[in-house]
Amino acid sequence: MTSSSDRSPAVDVRNTMTYEIRTYGCQMNVHDSERLAGLLEDAGYVRAPEGSDGDADVVVFNTCAVRENADNKLYGNLGHLAPKKARRPGMQIAVGGCLAQKDRDTIVERAPWVDVVFGTHNIGKLPVLLERARVQQEAQVEIAESLEAFPSTLPTRRESAYAAWVSISVGCNNTCTFCIVPALRGKEKDRRPGDILAEIEALVAEGVSEITLLGQNVNAYGSDIGDREAFSKLLRACGTIDGLERVRFTSPHPRDFTDDVIAAMAETPNVMPQLHMPLQSGSDAVLRAMRRSYRQERYLGIIEKVRAAIPDAAITTDIIVGFPGETEADFEQTLHVVREARFAQAFTFQYSKRPGTPAAEMDGQIPKEVVQARYERLVALQEEISWEENKKQVGRTLELMVAEGEGRKDGTTHRLSGRAPDNRLVHFAKPEQQVRPGDVVTVEVTYAAPHHLLAEGPVRSVRRTRAGDAWEKRNAAQKAGPTGVMLGLPKIGAPEPLPVAASGCGCD
Repeated sequence: MTSSSDRSPAVDVRNTMTYEIRTYGCQMNVHDSERLAGLLEDAGYVRAPEGSDGDADVVVFNTCAVRENADNKLYGNLGHLAPKKARRPGMQIAVGGCLAQKDRDTIVERAPWVDVVFGTHNIGKLPVLLERARVQQEAQVEIAESLEAFPSTLPTRRESAYAAWVSISVGCNNTCTFCIVPALRGKEKDRRPGDILAEIEALVAEGVSEITLLGQNVNAYGSDIGDREAFSKLLRACGTIDGLERVRFTSPHPRDFTDDVIAAMAETPNVMPQLHMPLQSGSDAVLRAMRRSYRQERYLGIIEKVRAAIPDAAITTDIIVGFPGETEADFEQTLHVVREARFAQAFTFQYSKRPGTPAAEMDGQIPKEVVQARYERLVALQEEISWEENKKQVGRTLELMVAEGEGRKDGTTHRLSGRAPDNRLVHFAKPEQQVRPGDVVTVEVTYAAPHHLLAEGPVRSVRRTRAGDAWEKRNAAQKAGPTGVMLGLPKIGAPEPLPVAASGCGCD
């Protein structure tokens, strides 16, 4: 995020090339799309209006190779754009991300109207490749085999004025048999701690009050730089940054979840009481087949230690149902862990073959109807637990960071929505005082549903924040004209003064 002096001057959309980015997959892809948007705006493009549905000069697909039928969905969407491109001279289509890294030349063979194909390691080349395709009038396919530039050195158009992703590593050294990500994003590469902290400090100077440390295997941070306690040290260092109110991270691996990390979470006030730690399966036999380097006892031991150190922690997870060879007894072990761990939420997936992964070739593929039945049993159990755990929140007084766009019914219910410290979503009664995304409100929880909480009484206090100021300033700039908001890595040092805050009291 940059200060306003670093932004491109206001431009007339009618004389400017527009772009649209469609993002699929994980948080890493979402963050990459922020970089792609920043690159395009740095090159003079302007974001197309909401709901353009392909009616832009450049449409970029940032793809995922993990999700089921990812390739079919991509080619279906590309086919939908083909007639639009035929009617719009000069329109360009680019495909990047994990599926582009995996399929390479196949994309242009199946969709010859695509202009650019780029991989996960060279997203910084997109504007150059688009221009080269325009000049040479032929498709440009460029897939780098190793990282050319760490993504955080690239320009950025961040989606939020008050919360930001901060990438601390890319790639993964694990070899899970169901996952193709390591083959597409490469071995883990860590950023220097000083570079990470400098980015965070610059973001906070611009008004950001919540950051999420991001990595394919975030708590393995340090393996590339030779420091096994680097991640816990980084968490503690975040605690010294004045104005940084909330720190989160995703996604850790149980193998690397050490006691020093738990201590850092418990002892660093701005590290939130929230943990997302993928389980995948509760069966030791299935974990072995998945090539996951922990077992049920180790996983539950981590949960026990986290709860002892951080009693109010909300723990969420990922679970795969129906992995090849999974027996009914194996599945019962997964249900056992779910009962013991009492996750606040679980992201559950039915196993399906991913081409290029060892699991796709394994014997013992489970019939679809068996996988579906187990999946439904797991979801029913987790829904029951989620609801029971949320009911324990009723009567609690919570500080919420007001969120933007997270309450789909807020307009009709006259409510606003925010995230509690443990990341639970809370819908609350709209106060008479103006409340902006990024501001902090204090509420009492009055009702619990499985996936959200309600605070139906009056808001107890409102604290206007620099994050809310930043949101208000950005909103005003967007209404004034399409400036291509917040390009580039933030500058270090004092930003332009923000409005004075008024006093007063959010892989598989």
